[in-house]
Amino acid sequence: MSITASASPTTTATRVGWTVMTAIAPAVWGTTYIVTTHLLPEGHPLFAALMRSLPAGLIALLIARCLPRGSWWWKSLVLGVLNMAAFFPLLFLSAQHLPGGVAATLGAAQPIVVAFLAVTILQERLSSWRVTWGMVGMIGVALVVLGPGAGLDPIGVLAGLAGAASMGTGVVLTKRWGRPEGVSAIGLAGWQLTAAGLVLLIPAMVVDGVPTDIDGPAVYGYLWLGLVGGLLTYTLWFSGIRRLPVTATALLGLLSPLMAALLGAVIAGEALTLVQLAGFVLALTAMVAGQLSPSVTRKDL
Repeated sequence: MSITASASPTTTATRVGWTVMTAIAPAVWGTTYIVTTHLLPEGHPLFAALMRSLPAGLIALLIARCLPRGSWWWKSLVLGVLNMAAFFPLLFLSAQHLPGGVAATLGAAQPIVVAFLAVTILQERLSSWRVTWGMVGMIGVALVVLGPGAGLDPIGVLAGLAGAASMGTGVVLTKRWGRPEGVSAIGLAGWQLTAAGLVLLIPAMVVDGVPTDIDGPAVYGYLWLGLVGGLLTYTLWFSGIRRLPVTATALLGLLSPLMAALLGAVIAGEALTLVQLAGFVLALTAMVAGQLSPSVTRKDL
């Protein structure tokens, strides 16, 4: 297998530009843990997920001024549940039952999930190149975030894997269904965020309720998660999925746990160890290598 360089400079530059823009989304998602633990009231994960989705979705609908039509009513619901309404609570559940490093490592399995789902849903040939780099990236993330006291809790492990499968399926279906002609990326994001918020509304109110200790920092936290971590990032993410190979796009998700670990080290004032630095290099190498287009000289497995 060799790496092709047949793409024209214009095409290459365009793809690099879209890759960089799309990478902003998982990089911002990596701030979620710090924002949640340092700014938001404790013990309200469903409410936090609701505030991350519904207000941002409604704002996006106002901007796009476009509602779903025909089959896009149920498609928006399905994608909203997979990408947000199921993924957000599963992410919180995994983090509650596992050390953060274990949860992040399980989440880093998403590119591998996407690679195999692309075969069954998109009828793509399995890319052994990107599966390999997905595993390398997962190992790199593990080196960065796993500590000596990392333990495994069955509920946390199942939640982490289910979260990776949920968003992985959402990513692949987003690629398969695309978006209707004349509908912007912010419109598609608005449909999904609103659908996710409506699905989360009753569970959030019944299970969590509205926190009684919402202060100024919490308001800033909810605004960040909703406007930047929701509205902006999903608009960029869905734009990238439409233009980039789906498995390569999923590999950009490695930035999320890396950003979380980096912010944690900066805020705690701790220097990264040599093992962690090696993990950073390994994960970033995997992410970049996964963006390359291998020219297959033999049939992929």
